[in-house]
Amino acid sequence: MPTQMETMESQSAVLLAPLRAKLVPPHPSGPQVLRQSVIDQVCAPQGAKLVLMRAPAGFGKTTAMLQCQSRAQAMAIATGWLTLDRSDNDASRFLAGLAHSVTAIIGEDPSGPGLNGRCRTTGDLALQLISCLSRLDDPFAIFLDDFETVREASVLGWLRELVDRLPPQARLVVASRSLPDLRLGRLRARGQLLEIDATRLRFSLEETAAFFGSPPRGPLSFEDLSKLHAKTEGWVAALWLASRALEHSKSPSEFIERFSGTEQAVADYLAEDVLERQPPSIRAFLLRTSVLRHLEAPLCDALMPGVDSRQVLKRLQSADVLLVPLGHEASTFRYHSLFAHFLQAQLRRELPQELTQLHAEASRWYEAQGRPVPAIDHALEGRDIEHAVRLLSQHAPRLLAQGRMRLLSRWFSVVPSSALGDHPELQLIHIWSVCFTRGPWEAMDLLSRSGLIGSNDVRTVPHVRALQPCLLAMMDRYEEAYAAGIASLDQGASAVPFADNVYANAMATIAAVIGRSDQARRLVDAARRGQGSGASEFNMMYSETAEGMIDLQEARLRQATARFRMAVTANRTGDYSHTEGNAWAGVPYALSVYEGNELDQSAHLLHVYLPVACDVRLPDHVILGYITLSRIAFLRGDVDHALQLLTELEYVGHKGRLPRVAAGAKLERARLQLLQGHYGAASEELDRTADAGLWKRVDSLRFLANDLEYLDLARLRWELHAGDPRTAAISLASAAQGAEEASRFRRALKLRVLQAAALQRAGDPTAAAVVAGALKVLCGQGFVRLVLDEGEIVGPVLHSLNASLQSSPALHDDPVFVDYVQHLASICPASGKSTATSEATGAAILLDPLTRKEIRVLQLLAEGYSNGAMAEKLFVSDSTVRTHLRNINTKLNAHSRTQAVAAARRLGVIP
Repeated sequence: MPTQMETMESQSAVLLAPLRAKLVPPHPSGPQVLRQSVIDQVCAPQGAKLVLMRAPAGFGKTTAMLQCQSRAQAMAIATGWLTLDRSDNDASRFLAGLAHSVTAIIGEDPSGPGLNGRCRTTGDLALQLISCLSRLDDPFAIFLDDFETVREASVLGWLRELVDRLPPQARLVVASRSLPDLRLGRLRARGQLLEIDATRLRFSLEETAAFFGSPPRGPLSFEDLSKLHAKTEGWVAALWLASRALEHSKSPSEFIERFSGTEQAVADYLAEDVLERQPPSIRAFLLRTSVLRHLEAPLCDALMPGVDSRQVLKRLQSADVLLVPLGHEASTFRYHSLFAHFLQAQLRRELPQELTQLHAEASRWYEAQGRPVPAIDHALEGRDIEHAVRLLSQHAPRLLAQGRMRLLSRWFSVVPSSALGDHPELQLIHIWSVCFTRGPWEAMDLLSRSGLIGSNDVRTVPHVRALQPCLLAMMDRYEEAYAAGIASLDQGASAVPFADNVYANAMATIAAVIGRSDQARRLVDAARRGQGSGASEFNMMYSETAEGMIDLQEARLRQATARFRMAVTANRTGDYSHTEGNAWAGVPYALSVYEGNELDQSAHLLHVYLPVACDVRLPDHVILGYITLSRIAFLRGDVDHALQLLTELEYVGHKGRLPRVAAGAKLERARLQLLQGHYGAASEELDRTADAGLWKRVDSLRFLANDLEYLDLARLRWELHAGDPRTAAISLASAAQGAEEASRFRRALKLRVLQAAALQRAGDPTAAAVVAGALKVLCGQGFVRLVLDEGEIVGPVLHSLNASLQSSPALHDDPVFVDYVQHLASICPASGKSTATSEATGAAILLDPLTRKEIRVLQLLAEGYSNGAMAEKLFVSDSTVRTHLRNINTKLNAHSRTQAVAAARRLGVIP
């Protein structure tokens, strides 16, 4: 009997086998035409970050990429290759493949554990990859082929982040049949995108001549060559297939005369000059194995009993019959995509009765190899629903526990509901998968129509018991969720641990929102006890996240961060399974990282996890994710992008029937208007948000997203900035006391900081004592953004306290606190409503008149634009913007951006 370690190693080898094939570029088939102009553009020293080769099938994208990779390697540029397929819509599979492909780039042994061995989760691996690649000093290039197969939002979001973080000397070269969602507009405007489309990939007449001048094609007359080039319009696939036909043609001119170069002509050629020329046994092999994505000899043997598939594959390879080897060992192949589509169409026409049996054989073979995912895929593709349901009955519960909701949802979407009638557990797994991929509304509809709500089955009742409160909570109906779940609170353990633990975790989250923190913690403890030795990754994540949210609202940031970090690392299986439910933990983890002022890491996390949260429409996660990304954009000076994110958030709220989400966007927009001094616009935005019923409900509950941002606080913030600071200080003190009495300590600390700013602005000497009391607590927990997100209004009180601490160090025996205050003061400008601008800027003397362009730069600078954003706005380079800024500082006698803006305002140059 094999040991557990041997079994794990065997399973790992099975999982890595298809991955290795994707890491090796395909071998060129026969002589190639050098695509010199494409190579020169892609490999230019100052080239674009992203190279997009976009064209339909058969335009030579892969060949052009191979040649570019070869040139890059000749230039001592490190490269990595990854051929993508549909499985890469699972973010962890994609990242695992990419991590393996870049091991050589980052200077590690490709045969070693690499990044995958050091990173236990998708989020960890995503961050580690970006971190490693962004720090490289030497040039490198990553090639991604067949990119059109990737549509998953989290994968695309991560790639957008990677492109943004790539160093200038790096290239990401992508080949795709469709336009990928990689924010191409922004890259194009910045000159960071090189687009190579079908027009540029078509062979020129000279390239067509070079193609036919290579043996065994043989030269053609100029007239025939020109006619063929015109008919094919330089379409590489048509030229290649025509060349194959010409090898057997007695009269090239006659063939060219009747060859049209269209897709139908290609299909006719494949039918007449490739398939029909094969012996019957080879023809049968080609048709029957066309159902396979990868051709492995043992698998082909299962579909073709009595045939030596290994020899057939070797023969096809030597005959160059549109077979593409995967990997250097050439033991696994695939058909050229055009040929595969043609063969499958022929199979459906000629042998439709065999389709089911062929897929069934492939399914059974994969099942015997312990590879249930392709086994289920083939069972479903062959419409062998009975076999698929049997496999799902065996493997779906384990996949559910791992959190592989997207995979399960895809499978169940093609299983007829009638086939699940006798399988209530599969119906429930289907509902869970829909819940965490397409949202609670569709899942609730499925549950209502299933007839399972009134079931007495011992394995059905626990799922229904958990689903009802969970779905209601995800729909932002927490009061109903609590009422639906509380009646079952005292029931003991059932026969379905997964459902029991989801119920306990869901009720813990609901209880925390209702305001019953003690009960919530007891429920989390119950969920942990129920997990035992067979704990599911999904429920481990859920438990830690639920308690982390309570910790965060009670101002225990360090403990909350530790729990969130543990939650996003809940998938410890080491395989490619993507615990998509980790978005539940990933977004709050990003929030806690942001709170510690680690802006880049927070943005990385959100690009991985926020798209999944949006798919499911988790209200608090969507609000927090978008607002955090908006604040990061604002802090980086990209005001336009910050506002765009809030517009997207508002749209998500309206589309998802989530008024609290839409209101969150409006509140944050008002906050940004205040920070920019647009008091009238901020007031109007708050008026638009004033839904009395909504905010009454928010005040009665404890939503994480509204812990610090709610209408009453927003109005007090406006009063602090634009109204009477004394009135604001009194109201803020009262609100802070109420929050403390309700154990809403994080909210209380925020209110105390704002109270201190109001007192400082009013000239009240107690301001320093108030802010010191709050900061001592915040210091111990590592809070930073809670203070600094209020902008310059808190600057004066921070600098006043810092000056006091620095002048009388003997009065304070806590050096950590002193350093903390000094750190906050160093980040936050000293200018504020109670500080004369001249103190911050010095004498504002216009030494030389400003040009119109310099005034425009100052206006953008005042609005918070970064150098890169200004360059994009003004259609100039970054270096030109820097030159303008140097001239502005010289003319205004300023030494920083803040001083320049303040001086320009004093002189009336800008409003």
